[in-house]
Amino acid sequence: MLETILKVESLNKQFGNFTAVEDLSFSVRGGEIVGLLGANGAGKTTTIHMLLGLTKPTAGTVTIFGENLEESRVSILQRVNFASSYVHLPYNLRVVENLKVFAKIYGVAKPGEKIDELLEMFEIAHLKFKTSGMLSSGEQTRLNLCKALLNDPALLVLDEPTASLDPDLADKVRKILKRVKEENGMTVLTTSHNMLDVAELCDRIIFMHRGVIVAEGSSEEIMTRFGTDSLEDVFIRIARTKEKVIA
Repeated sequence: MLETILKVESLNKQFGNFTAVEDLSFSVRGGEIVGLLGANGAGKTTTIHMLLGLTKPTAGTVTIFGENLEESRVSILQRVNFASSYVHLPYNLRVVENLKVFAKIYGVAKPGEKIDELLEMFEIAHLKFKTSGMLSSGEQTRLNLCKALLNDPALLVLDEPTASLDPDLADKVRKILKRVKEENGMTVLTTSHNMLDVAELCDRIIFMHRGVIVAEGSSEEIMTRFGTDSLEDVFIRIARTKEKVIA
């Protein structure tokens, strides 16, 4: 049996009278790529913020690498990394300067070699000395992915990793992530609205709707449950349901 890397138990988050996440429980095993899916407002981003220690849960616990996140946040996050297509590194620094800053934060051995390796991997080595603020959205996304792999994380959390990429680059990024996952035994939790990402990357899917989990399993299991051969159809059906319970 694979080791449980991430365990979420009865997680809740309230903002005033609004419940963003309600009684959320799930686990992720070592080496898995798990997709956390749902329409805008389903509670995915709030969940990720709690898993990264950026937002404190109203109730419930998060255990990562067998340790309680609230009690061992620093030691846990040294082995975790995060990338989002919607979060950019400081615009006033050059690409290499941004990566050197994060390499130092994570205590990366031989940072110069690691940075060059990642820039080549994501095909942005020619941008090494360019100011980050001058990059296109797709280049920013790939720079963020370089940052996210600097410390060879045991757990990688991704928020829409291909959202700003054209189909060719998105395909390359998916292949890179799958290869790195296989080589390093990395565990990945990712959100995406791109069902091609989900179908190609994810071993298992967790669908959220209105702050709760409404479906969980492999792509095939979920499509069978909903009687369709399209994950996009499943997504649309869930997104358009007004109730928290999906029949």
